[in-house]
Amino acid sequence: MLQRIQTVYLLISAGISAGLIFVFHLWTNASDVQVFVKDNNLYLGLFLASAFLSLVSIFRYKNRKSQFVLGRLNIILNFILLGLFVYQSLNLSGEADVSEKGIGILLPIFSIVFLVLANKAIKKDEDLVKSVDRLR
Repeated sequence: MLQRIQTVYLLISAGISAGLIFVFHLWTNASDVQVFVKDNNLYLGLFLASAFLSLVSIFRYKNRKSQFVLGRLNIILNFILLGLFVYQSLNLSGEADVSEKGIGILLPIFSIVFLVLANKAIKKDEDLVKSVDRLR
């Protein structure tokens, strides 16, 4: 059952969390140096954990409830990551660290959108299976 639409959504989310983090920068320092995710181990670990959860969720297709729970955990992880980015960009005194924000800060938002779409499709499949079981 790897041909379901939630697999596509989860693959896109894993691609955002594992691939695009090396393409887009998070912010630019006051000295005009672009900061990427690979420069901070905490952000790198959280992004790779999100990608890992997405991939594990793809291969849990036989157990839709655990797939749904893994999706929820992944959404929470991405919200934590987004909160860390907001904290990093707002808690600085003046122009200390972040001079200009990059598009990399928005990557958790895109990942959350695709994870919500995947969870919606998983829920739809679960409801379909329950309705078929009622007819038997």
